[in-house]
Amino acid sequence: MKKIVITILTVLLFCGSNAMAQTPVSSTPDGLVIYSLPKTSINLVVEAKKETFIAGPYAQYAQKYLGTAAKTENAVTYSMSSIQFHPYIEADPSSRIAINLSGKKNATANFLQFCSQGLIIASDSYTGKPEAWRFPSIATGDQFAGKGVGGNLTSTTTTLYKSVMTESGFQRVPVEQKQVVEKSTEKKAEEVAASIFNLRRKRTEIITGDTDAIFNGEALGAAIEEINRLEQEYLSLFFGITETSIQKMSFDVVPQAGNDKHIYVAFRISETQGLLPASNISGRPIILELILDEGAKSTTVQQAAAASAGRSKGQMIYYRVPATVIARILDGQQTLLQTRVPVYQLGAVHSFPIETLISN
Repeated sequence: MKKIVITILTVLLFCGSNAMAQTPVSSTPDGLVIYSLPKTSINLVVEAKKETFIAGPYAQYAQKYLGTAAKTENAVTYSMSSIQFHPYIEADPSSRIAINLSGKKNATANFLQFCSQGLIIASDSYTGKPEAWRFPSIATGDQFAGKGVGGNLTSTTTTLYKSVMTESGFQRVPVEQKQVVEKSTEKKAEEVAASIFNLRRKRTEIITGDTDAIFNGEALGAAIEEINRLEQEYLSLFFGITETSIQKMSFDVVPQAGNDKHIYVAFRISETQGLLPASNISGRPIILELILDEGAKSTTVQQAAAASAGRSKGQMIYYRVPATVIARILDGQQTLLQTRVPVYQLGAVHSFPIETLISN
């Protein structure tokens, strides 16, 4: 009997707990507004120039046939070309405040006034920065195809010997045999070098008039331009070509209040890998330094509430005044960019009676 009573009580308690859990919470009071204090995030849009060097197929013969050494290995190098500095204002999720505006004559007008001045943010905001691919791809095909001089084949004469029966016995008789073979790389380089010197000789003859052909007006300029184009095309087979592209990336830095010094690694750059995030230590750091005005100090909502505790008995609206700082972008000892910018989270939080009339 005792076991039955205990079982019934357990069932009743379980049902009661479910009923309490399903009871809906009372609706939000009319006029209650939740707002956030503003926070500044710094967006850096950085561009780096990427130079891709592709060595020429005849680079090892440049010294021999042209008298000038050429680079024989491919290389990729990056160099920073531009930085854009964009401060954005967004809601600070760590500073959310609830206030009731109902039944107060000037409360709504004052609240909207603080919103319009950017001292408070009524709701979360998104900066809407576009995302882009890290850098454009470059075609990896043969950059020197079709730039050679002459064909790829040549004929060679080979002397063979066969045994012929004569009156005095067997004798070795030479027999010439011609066959088509592929030209060696050095042979191709020699032909291209000869064509380069021939183009230079022809250009000199045209300019000095030492030629049977007559070039007048536009014909002279067109002939010289075409000779120059062919010369550069043939020279690229020895000295290679350089292709240039732009790498563009965006980096965000959010300054933190409470630090004695505001020095942040904004991003990194590598001469071989390009622009990198701050967490990738394979590149050299690019520093964002924020210098506050002397005497500037950040405060919190709790400190502002404690300061206004004895001054007013009504509701207070808390707002944040930004601190103006000098922002510098540094690459080692070199200053790449310097500007003044307001940073909200490094400023002070103040309070204002919500029902006090603000005169225009």
